[in-house]
Amino acid sequence: MALVAALGVVSACGGGTNDSPSATQQTGASSAAAGDSGPQFVDFRTVEPGSGAGLKLGYISLSEAVPFIKLVSDSIKKQAEAAGAELVFCDSQGDAAKALECARNFKTQGVQGYLNFQQDAKAAAAICQAGPQVPVVAIDIQQDPCQKAFMGANNDRAGFIAGEAVGNHAKSQWDCQYDGFVSLEQPEAGAVNEARMGGYRKGFESVCGPGSVKNLKKVNAFRVDMARTAVADVLTSLPGAKKIIVVGINDDSILGALAAARTVGRQGDVFVAAQGADPSSWCEIKSNPNWIADTAYFPERYGEIGIPYLIDLVKNKSVPANLLVNHQAVTKDNVEQLYQPSC
Repeated sequence: MALVAALGVVSACGGGTNDSPSATQQTGASSAAAGDSGPQFVDFRTVEPGSGAGLKLGYISLSEAVPFIKLVSDSIKKQAEAAGAELVFCDSQGDAAKALECARNFKTQGVQGYLNFQQDAKAAAAICQAGPQVPVVAIDIQQDPCQKAFMGANNDRAGFIAGEAVGNHAKSQWDCQYDGFVSLEQPEAGAVNEARMGGYRKGFESVCGPGSVKNLKKVNAFRVDMARTAVADVLTSLPGAKKIIVVGINDDSILGALAAARTVGRQGDVFVAAQGADPSSWCEIKSNPNWIADTAYFPERYGEIGIPYLIDLVKNKSVPANLLVNHQAVTKDNVEQLYQPSC
């Protein structure tokens, strides 16, 4: 996911201006891990044609230079057009000051509700104050105090899904016996990092049993270059290991891990799972037997949550506080059905 799969939501979607989205994602829900209290998500909703007629809506993009964010933006534009609403678009380019100007512009233009995907949660209060006092839907990052709803990743569940898949592989192929468990993380993402990466471990242990995550190495490596260096070091420290599990906060981290393994001829020793399932991962998922699973965030469908629910809010309809994506495991068995990769 090239920025917050999402962060990690940013390569897909980091904190600051990193190009990885998964890591910027700050979930608005204290959601349960899969299996604790039922599904924690809303369904995608294609807007009703004409439902936004006469409405002026706004959208603050995180950064159009990031592929994950561009997919989100295109989806929002498509759904706004289908609804018949006027959409005032503003790219913050990962800069809180620019996001503040976007909000001021929305106020000047009389925007009646807006989606806010700016990455600095600490700047949210000032942005809220500068903008029109209208319904706000936050995307992937908290926008208190003005958000009426939060939409985006359910990080616990997203991590759990991929971790469970890794556990199933480990159990069926190795009776849950392996050499190391490497977690490629983004610590500065805080609660997002803990939820997503902790979700991997919960999912794995749901299959292989409590305490089955062993020889755990947590590494700050959420970009391709960082992961390439970090995993090269891990492989050097495990010269005879043949079953090394590597899980990443986003797709970029795993692409870097695989590059490191290939450089030293050990691509068969690492078994990976990632978050985001952005286009950069599709061919690997399809053809690399060691890419066990990915978790889909569906940025190309974010507009099918953001626009219809924002229209509901503008029309004073009740909306859930948390509009979380229905994440799905992506494997070699379903990647073609979901995405039709050209490889």
